[in-house]
Amino acid sequence: MKYLFIHVLGYWVMDHTFRVVEQVPFSTVSDYKTADKLRSKLIKKYPDLQPLPLEKSYVVLELLKNPKYFEELHERNVLLTKQGIKAAVSEDWLIMQAIANVNELDRVTNLLVKRLREWYSLYFPELAIRIFSNEKFVDLVISRTKSGLITELKVKETMGADLNDSDVEEILLLAQQTRGQYRLREQHEQYLRRVMQAYCPNLMELAGVTIGAKLIELGRGLKNLALLPASTIQLLGAEKALFRHLKTGSQSPKYGILFSHPLVQKARLKDRGKVSRALADKLSLCARLDYFKGGFKANEYKKELEERFSHE
Repeated sequence: MKYLFIHVLGYWVMDHTFRVVEQVPFSTVSDYKTADKLRSKLIKKYPDLQPLPLEKSYVVLELLKNPKYFEELHERNVLLTKQGIKAAVSEDWLIMQAIANVNELDRVTNLLVKRLREWYSLYFPELAIRIFSNEKFVDLVISRTKSGLITELKVKETMGADLNDSDVEEILLLAQQTRGQYRLREQHEQYLRRVMQAYCPNLMELAGVTIGAKLIELGRGLKNLALLPASTIQLLGAEKALFRHLKTGSQSPKYGILFSHPLVQKARLKDRGKVSRALADKLSLCARLDYFKGGFKANEYKKELEERFSHE
């Protein structure tokens, strides 16, 4: 009976008394990673070869206590760690980073638009009163002059001050930067759509790009999301409300980020909890189909949900 022990530094073959019969060091970490091929070759040489029992691994580990192995052992382990980290980067992390930046862009853009509205109101306050869409407001500030806006909005007399060109240029500079934030967000959404279409098409189809990406972010990856029960998916994004309910006995939340899904938004107020439960159930199935590489059934689920709640 022969025993085999494979280590990052090499391999050892021992006889039935656990005496070393053959010892071969690995020249690179790649040799260690192809240990299965090595094992197949050694079995041809030693037909009765078996893995070294765990309780007997100390025999080789005693040999590795020699200081001459320390530096090489450290270098190999660092290299293996780096390669492991490199291999761990997946679509999950790309989606999480992109949607996290979308959230940051939303927060920053809202602050910038608020400042732009206040600043531009010194110049032409009627525009902020008439235009409620922030993105449209930014586009009008950039593309129209004050006189053009007065004519377009049919303002007889504006309350805005007559600012110098240099002052208006600073306002326009802020507007251009803000529009750039909107454009960057659109590009991120297009990128998310491409990645998710290939990685999790069922989840993207039923949840949408933004909500689907946020579910992956909150679930810490598609695998974890696929393993979560539907009741947990329903409350993703409502953790604070849930903990408040558990601590104080306040009303329990009925939905988290699913609140912004069109199906939930279209439902009557009293039915939103029921809709979000049904939606979470289908999203759980979609996540499992995507992770375990099942078929594409999101369209069926969406049609089923729409037909079910269109009559209520």
